Amino acid sequence: MTVIGAGSWGTALAILLAREGHATQLWGRDGAQLDAMRRTRRNMRYLPEAAFPDALQIAVDLPKALEVSRDALIAVPSHAFRATLEGIRRHLPPHTRIAWATKGFELATGLLPHQVFREVLGETAGAVLSGPTFAKEVGAGLPTAMTIASADERFAKELALNLSGPSFRAYTQTDIMGVEVGGAVKNVIAIGSGIADGMGYGANTRVALITRGLAEMMRLGVKLGASRETFMGLAGLGDLVLTCTDDQSRNRRFGMALGRGESPASAQSSIHQVVEGVTAARAVHDVAQRLQVDMPICREIYAIMYEDKSVRSAAQALMGREVRSEAE
Repeated sequence: MTVIGAGSWGTALAILLAREGHATQLWGRDGAQLDAMRRTRRNMRYLPEAAFPDALQIAVDLPKALEVSRDALIAVPSHAFRATLEGIRRHLPPHTRIAWATKGFELATGLLPHQVFREVLGETAGAVLSGPTFAKEVGAGLPTAMTIASADERFAKELALNLSGPSFRAYTQTDIMGVEVGGAVKNVIAIGSGIADGMGYGANTRVALITRGLAEMMRLGVKLGASRETFMGLAGLGDLVLTCTDDQSRNRRFGMALGRGESPASAQSSIHQVVEGVTAARAVHDVAQRLQVDMPICREIYAIMYEDKSVRSAAQALMGREVRSEAE
């Protein structure tokens, strides 16, 4: 397996695969970082605590790495996903199957990763990995579970078997749309959860945001053709709860900074890594507007970041909405 993307999550997945005894190559676009990882046998920039297993090697020549690998796994931010696919397209042998651990709508088009994948690579076998996972804990070998979704059930099963071991369990399913909508929307709700905590609101507020955020996630997903049941699983509720409640979440920490009064620019610069929820807020807002899906929490998060709305005004707007049935 060749893992493309040497950030924290790509590195953690490469370590996981190698830990289970699979020959794994890790490639990133920063040559200096690749050299440093080769020398230290660690990713000192993004995952310094996790040593590389012997089965993990650093790839210098990406075309050559793809040529000798049965499968490739892409772990890059959503804004880089299309360019990554276009960059590897001419190097892909006919036998290569592609999986990705990228979450979020593409901002310019409103497409999810599997739709971008289809535009660039056509009917090549593809699968998405998603669920409640922090890279640091996967790298440390702590017990974790996630979901692999693909129309090719054999591919999904093989990936699940390759990843699964004493400390990791992968489940399979076919609802790629539902899994990807969950991965896109949860980052926006996590910013809202962080804002509430940064403002000093309590556990009641946090749980209300998670629960009503799940309702918004379901509403959008079902409109796009996803199965409602998917959102009660690891890639929906599981990932949402994790991202909204633990300070390892960059999106939650970003929201907490906003809740304490920092500007979006200041809050983002303090994180030192990509905060996916920033672009996700705009993308989810645009898609919801186009499809006429009511997503009030996501709309207020968008207004805070892109319309200079104060966090207190956004909270008042949510609490002042008309009373309605919980099922709506």
